[in-house]
Amino acid sequence: MPLFKTIHCSDTTKILIWEITESFEELLSKVVLKEKTQRRLDGMKSQMHQRAFLSVRMLIQEMGFTDKDLHYDEFGKPYFDCHNHISITHSYHFAAIIISHETVGIDMELQREKIQKIADKFVDTEFEYLNPTVSKDYIKKLTVIWGAKEAIFKIRNEKGISFKDHILVDDFSLEKTQTQASLHFDDLIKDFDVHYQEIKSDNFEGTFTLVYAFEK
Repeated sequence: MPLFKTIHCSDTTKILIWEITESFEELLSKVVLKEKTQRRLDGMKSQMHQRAFLSVRMLIQEMGFTDKDLHYDEFGKPYFDCHNHISITHSYHFAAIIISHETVGIDMELQREKIQKIADKFVDTEFEYLNPTVSKDYIKKLTVIWGAKEAIFKIRNEKGISFKDHILVDDFSLEKTQTQASLHFDDLIKDFDVHYQEIKSDNFEGTFTLVYAFEK
């Protein structure tokens, strides 16, 4: 499957989404991996994880980069040796990257009912505006909140940050595509612009929520 979707967020920010329909062998034949990356790939037990990993390499190639340009810091955060920031996500049969001149984070999640059972593990003040009686909207809103907190965590990537206690997502409407969030951790306070939208495929069932955040 070629590139599934490209989202031009601004002149300096672009999201690319790959729908993972190829076999492991097909994907592997289309990328060139450095030795360290090959070892990491070989150590993965799940072939779905391997295919997602290789799909990310396909996406960075679409942007004119190669695996040799992509590095990870000591906390596992990806980066390039240039002015572009990158964040990576994958969920089931989708992989996505966001590349920007700004500091960004991205997350993609399948909307599932089971998120209701773990809501109290990552939601705190957001319960004030959530309405569990509207089940479908409740699941969609919880997925946006989780995605926003995941994207913000990817930006800061600091040990000890709690989704529930330290990252707060402002009230938002599913009819819109943007909200605000903030991180309060130790003496640090940071604000973020959060964007969200739904992604669907004709090839697979289910609806995904794509969330990305910019540090202000």
